[in-house]
Amino acid sequence: MMENSSNVSTSFVLLGLVEMEGFWYLYCLVCLVTYTFIMVLSSIIVLVVVTEESLHEPMYLLICTLVLNGILGSSTFFPKLIIDLLSSSKTISRAPCLGQAFCVLFFAFFEICTFTLMAYDRYVAVCYPLQYVLIMTIEKTLRFIVASFTFTFTANLVAIVLSARLPLCGSQIRNIFCDNMSFFILSCVNTSINNIYGAAVFMMFLVFTLLVIAYSYIRIFLICMKISQHAYEKAIHTLVTHLVNFSIFLIGVLFIFIRYRLGNVDLPLGVQILLSATCLVVPPLLNPFIYGIRTKALTMKISRFLNK
Repeated sequence: MMENSSNVSTSFVLLGLVEMEGFWYLYCLVCLVTYTFIMVLSSIIVLVVVTEESLHEPMYLLICTLVLNGILGSSTFFPKLIIDLLSSSKTISRAPCLGQAFCVLFFAFFEICTFTLMAYDRYVAVCYPLQYVLIMTIEKTLRFIVASFTFTFTANLVAIVLSARLPLCGSQIRNIFCDNMSFFILSCVNTSINNIYGAAVFMMFLVFTLLVIAYSYIRIFLICMKISQHAYEKAIHTLVTHLVNFSIFLIGVLFIFIRYRLGNVDLPLGVQILLSATCLVVPPLLNPFIYGIRTKALTMKISRFLNK
């Protein structure tokens, strides 16, 4: 049925842009400042990690990967939004919409993968300090990153290909960007295959990564509690900061995942926009601070880099 039906909708109206029309100049300014800040600070961190040989260690490689993914996520979202606000455009054609949906999915999955690898890296460093250099080598870290990239790319490409085959009868997306769930809502036909595949992959992936993160942080907390009061307080401060940032990101991801399931729930469009955009704005904005600027060795190298 899916293959024999013709696609009615070839372009879509982003209702979120209609919602922002009244104060477009203010939103445009905020987006431009935020995106510029993300790009400049993240690029500096990447350049410093790449050029400084003393930072060629697993922790800094993972920080570099995290901010690079933040550049991808924010670039998926901000440039088009800024252009749309300046040109008063509120539509997007099908192919770019699918492309943006893929990039959003890729960013979200790879962000969770990188968070998980960073949690595991810190767990090994704190719980097995003498074996750390043997367990977490640069080569092994790169293999972890490549494996995460391959899984993320493949799993999400399949999801987007399944969505691309759906005939769509609606043309209004209740957001300021395209996401894969919107194709489920607009579909003329049953989306059971898409639902089952998406739910199975996402839930298995999320459960596994959250278990690794929770186990790693709990073990770090328990070890630091035994070492000293200072180590305990430092661990609490660091872990809470990381978990709050990750939780904000996860709220946005989970909302995008379950949004189409809310059905007739009367949730204001502004709230939907805010929750959906959270995962694309907050991590790229905060990660350079939380994982970059607050890392003493990296801060020193950044200062030296800027002085040069």
